[in-house]
Amino acid sequence: MRFGRGFRSLRTSEDASGILEAGPVSDLACAGGLVVFPALGTAYGASFDPQLSGCQPAPEGYSPTLQWQQQQVAQFSVVRQSVNRHRSHWKSQQLDSNVTMPKSEDEEGWKKFCLGERLCAEGAVGPAKNESPGIDYIQIGFPPLLSIVSRMNQATVTSVLEYLSNWFGERDFTPELGRWLYALLACLEKPLLPEAHSLIRQLARRCSEVRLLVDSKDDERVPALNLLICLVSRYFDQRDLADEPS
Repeated sequence: MRFGRGFRSLRTSEDASGILEAGPVSDLACAGGLVVFPALGTAYGASFDPQLSGCQPAPEGYSPTLQWQQQQVAQFSVVRQSVNRHRSHWKSQQLDSNVTMPKSEDEEGWKKFCLGERLCAEGAVGPAKNESPGIDYIQIGFPPLLSIVSRMNQATVTSVLEYLSNWFGERDFTPELGRWLYALLACLEKPLLPEAHSLIRQLARRCSEVRLLVDSKDDERVPALNLLICLVSRYFDQRDLADEPS
């Protein structure tokens, strides 16, 4: 299953030894220990203001087709089903020794866990320097593996979504942020709690604001932002936020 031209995703997997792996791919998969979350776009703060509830219309040529939106909703549904199907198995597995999940109320801890200490320390957006062999997840952040997200209850999912939304309110979009936002949406249960409802609406609105600032419709951020808006509006039934099909 593909997410269309210009869309980038990050492949994350755990093999039998619990070793974490990551590499760019174009496909979405979810089987056994493998779960691939697209590297997506953005979020905003948790407070909900009815006066600011609508999305900004897409610039001409930026809005996705209805067929594209329907395909993304169908693929997202498959991801959610796979997460639920494998939750019990991965929740019972021991985490690798370098993975220490923060407590639910530890906002700074979760930001560093998801985005990495390098990004949190500097707010940098550029690629990490290859200063040592191997992957240092403390520095670059842990990907949203099934063995991690399966341990997160709904209160934690909502809290981390809020923490990362707060982060985005002060920083630019990064792939690390994007893949975690997608993963958290995949773990968010329906019907939505009021706080989660407010968060995802602000997420979609923020995505529409960022999209206005993108100079070219061929920018790789555009399909990522479109996808988040699509999922919030069409999967989570916030239809007043949906993009008008191109």
